[in-house]
Amino acid sequence: MLFNSHEFIFAFLPLTLLGFYLLGARSRGLALFWLVAASLFFYGWWRPINVLIIAPSIAVNYILARILRRLAAAGDSRQVAARVVLTIGIVFNVCFLGYFKYVNFLGTIAHDLTGVDFALREVVLPLGISFITFQKIAFLIDVYGRRVQSFTLGNYALFVLFFPQLIAGPIVHYREIMPQFEKASCRFEAESFASGITLFVFGLFKKVVLADGIALYVTPLYDAAAHGSMLSFTGGWIAALGFTLLIYFDFSGYTDMALGLARLVGVRLPPNFDSPLKAASIIDFWLRWHMTLTRFLTAYLYNPLVLWLTRRRVAQRKGVLSGRRTTVGAFLSLLVGPTLLTMFVSGIWHGAGYLFVLWGLLHGVYLSINHAWRIFGSRPADSQTQRAERWFPGFLLTFLSVVVAMVLFRSATPAAAKSILQGMFGLHGIGLPQAFFGPVASLAAHSGGLLHVSDEISASDLVAAAGWIVALLGATLALPNTLQILERYSPALSAPRPVAGIGWLSRALVWTPSLIWVAGLSVLAAIAVFQLGGQSEFLYWQF
Repeated sequence: MLFNSHEFIFAFLPLTLLGFYLLGARSRGLALFWLVAASLFFYGWWRPINVLIIAPSIAVNYILARILRRLAAAGDSRQVAARVVLTIGIVFNVCFLGYFKYVNFLGTIAHDLTGVDFALREVVLPLGISFITFQKIAFLIDVYGRRVQSFTLGNYALFVLFFPQLIAGPIVHYREIMPQFEKASCRFEAESFASGITLFVFGLFKKVVLADGIALYVTPLYDAAAHGSMLSFTGGWIAALGFTLLIYFDFSGYTDMALGLARLVGVRLPPNFDSPLKAASIIDFWLRWHMTLTRFLTAYLYNPLVLWLTRRRVAQRKGVLSGRRTTVGAFLSLLVGPTLLTMFVSGIWHGAGYLFVLWGLLHGVYLSINHAWRIFGSRPADSQTQRAERWFPGFLLTFLSVVVAMVLFRSATPAAAKSILQGMFGLHGIGLPQAFFGPVASLAAHSGGLLHVSDEISASDLVAAAGWIVALLGATLALPNTLQILERYSPALSAPRPVAGIGWLSRALVWTPSLIWVAGLSVLAAIAVFQLGGQSEFLYWQF
């Protein structure tokens, strides 16, 4: 069941909230049980077997967590046993994820390496399995580290299955969410409801109107590339820029809806998206894009790996990271290696395919270059003017790097990605629709075939796509994001960054529970609901 569907908006959500508020007036326990039951129904709506697949995994993790809690409470005398149980839990979850998501990809790799045809089987991929798996691993590690010391089966089930973040995040920690449920009134609260509905409407509009709107012009170009078409400079850049904005508003919209739905029941989720296309470095981009995934990989993979490697180098009397005195060996060992491994995991986590691996590794290279520049190359800005002067080159380089990488993320095959990237670099010339070719015919005659007629996109679609790109990019860079608009009502667990954009417009877009905002949001909601039922999918729910 998608958030942007009639059955969710007009049936599931009203009934779930009604039951939650009515039961909450009598018993908080009943209200929370209702949320678990509703979440199971939500998860199994599209494919009921999903519940039968994920339930045993939840049960195994709960049992392992109970064992871990007892061992951790016993103190240092049981640390070895606790590490063994934690290792079993992590291996179980990785294998569970690996079977359902990667078994066929591993068969493809084996075929490509050996030439042997392996029988590939159709494996049912449970929704949101990557998000759920990381969340369960984080829980086991937190229990082992005594950051979670008490929990019940009901609380654990609610933590894992809470429907707003069930299929596409954000990735949350038990200690972030369950204390809120323990304190929640489980009754209707006007302020929480108003801010939650506002976030949901913003997210629905972003997804249904903006992301799906530009998808009409972007998807055919990627389909054409997948079928062997060589896109020109024009089609390549429309595809690359268009998809970057498409996934931006798709992911931003889903995140807003998830946070808004949680606020309807009195819970704040951690922020997961903070205007990443405004970033002036690739490091800053990953602090803004999929923030909870970055947090997870940093805390549970990157930091432990760097700590282990640092201790090894210290024991061997080798240099470690030390600012501008860092040696090349220390930089490669303690920063580049862990960064590439972490981003490799990020890539393969997003999807089982070569292009996802390349996308992750490319971002690992980006991050390594960015760190190298910070350590060995750049000098601190001496004034506000210097910082402003440096911002635009950094922003432009970061934006273009992200756009290029997104081609790998979206393309169906390596050949399709190659076609689009070659087109972006002008290797297939500059193609224009016949309707636009007349005024430049004489120039084309002297271009040696560089400028030519192309049917990759019609004249009307080219104008519409260019308009979408300009409008969406302008809104992305000039307007505050939704968490900034609702900042005074704390819609997420942490406050957003200070607003950067057009000052008077940012001040005008501060949300208040007023009739003006009710009217404006009603218009957005009506437009979004009118668009429901068209071609649409969440890009992130497959992960």
